[in-house]
Parts: sequence; C-alpha cells; structure tokens
Amino acid sequence: MADFLSNYSIQRWLESCPQGYLEDTVYGHRPDDHEPESMLDNDLLRESEIRSTVQLVAGERCALAASSGLINSAPDQASKAFLATQTLDEGRHVEIFTQRLYDLGVKPQDLEATITTYLNPHLAKFAEVLLEKVDKKDFVAGVVGQNIVLEGMAFSVFEMLQATHTETNPKFAHTLSGTIADERRHVGFGENRIGELIRRYPERKADVERMQRDMSKHMLATFHVAFSGSAAANEEAKRQMESGARPKTKAVYQGVDLSAVSTEEMEKVLASTVLGEFKTRLARIGLEYQSPL
Repeated sequence: MADFLSNYSIQRWLESCPQGYLEDTVYGHRPDDHEPESMLDNDLLRESEIRSTVQLVAGERCALAASSGLINSAPDQASKAFLATQTLDEGRHVEIFTQRLYDLGVKPQDLEATITTYLNPHLAKFAEVLLEKVDKKDFVAGVVGQNIVLEGMAFSVFEMLQATHTETNPKFAHTLSGTIADERRHVGFGENRIGELIRRYPERKADVERMQRDMSKHMLATFHVAFSGSAAANEEAKRQMESGARPKTKAVYQGVDLSAVSTEEMEKVLASTVLGEFKTRLARIGLEYQSPL
C-alpha cells in the first residue's frame, strides 16, 4: 500500500503533470501552434476533424462523470486522492478538445448542437453501460469500465490519432501527447488497484466481465461507424498529397502506414490493438476477456 500511496499521490501528480509534461502549454499544446490552413480551408477535411473531435469530447465527458462519481464509493483514501487527480485530468481533456472544436470554427453557442449532430450513438451506449455502474456506486465494476476499458480504448485511439497528425498537424499531435501520458497513468491505477480487489471478491468476476463484453460491443460498433464515415475525408487527404497541395507524409501505427491503407484496414488495426490490450490488462487483474455477442 505504501508504493500505491506514493505512485498515485496528489504530490506525484503535481510533479509529473502540471509541473511536468504540461508546463508551458496552452490547452495542451505550444502557444504558437495552430490548426493547418490546408485543413481549415477544406470543408470536407474540417468537418471530418470536427466529427472525430466531438467523439473525443463525448468520451472525456463520460470519463469526467465516471471518475468524479467513483470518488465517494472508493474504499480507501489513496484511491479517493488518485480519482480526484483523475477527475481534474478528465476535466482538462474535456476542455482541450472543446477548445479544439472552437479552433475548428465551431461557435461556443453552437457547441451542444454540434455534439448532438455528430455524436456516434454507439459511443453514447458505451458511456451508458459504464455510468450505470458508477451511479450504483459499484467501485470494482466502475474502475474496470473506466480505467481499463474506457481508458484503454482512449489510449490506443489517441496513439493512432497522434500517428496520423504528427507531421500534418503538430498542434493536435502535441495536445494528444499529454492526454496519452494521462491515460497511461489512469490505466496503471486500474490495474494496480482492481487486481487486489478482484482477488478479494472473486464473486464479482462474472458481473464485471459481462460489463466488459457489453462495452466492447458498443466500442467496436463505434469504430465501424467512425471509420466508415471518414472514408471520403481520407481519400481527400490522399488526393491533396498526390497533387502536391500537402506534403507526402507517413503515419506509422502498429507497423502500418495509415496514409497508404484503406479505412477498413485502419479499423482492423485499431480494433485488434485495443482488444489485444484489453486481454492483456484484464488477465493481469484476474479477469477473462469476453468477446461481444
């Protein structure tokens, strides 16, 4: 418990996050970074970025509600302290991705309407499954859903987005680097804290595994809709590179150059990566991955 207290204390969070990799950033990126004009001036590409960023805002709103809601059901002070820092992390994520929508041209008065228009309904269902457990003050299921499933998914999604934007949009890639560091810490907490509780309450396994199965089902459906909807924008980006309107770049993720493959192949790479990580992390805490029906 002593290591747990030191690794996930508020002091450690202060040193690593606001005083560490976020120092000298504005909304998660360098002050002089901007969205590329070649994207802002292209309606198809800009709308695609708005659509994908809406999903990030929605996912982080869910994470904010979950982490804050789990504080009072946490069984010990160390977990409460960590979840307090995670709540601030998630609030920051909501803010930085909301700010990106504004940078993409969404007006503040149109924010909620934009989110309603572009929100993937499967992502909304994914959030409902998790928040139901949080509302019932089910700490074990809530942390597995939040810090293993949701954060595990977000970690891989952010890594893929960072790979695709590193050369074409340094501003967004820099923003993502900070969120990836946050998610890595959140996932670590989930593994370290819940493994001990699963061993103490083995009768909880079946219920938690059912929740994981349901969340995974909605996650995979979310991916399918998202990649299907981005096909036209991806083709436009390739056309711009071929015409010389933007420099030819590579976006390597999991050994695959995403700039040279179809959206179907991109979906397969992300889904297989996330599910592989799920299986590994769940096994570490004593749970068996359940494949969606």
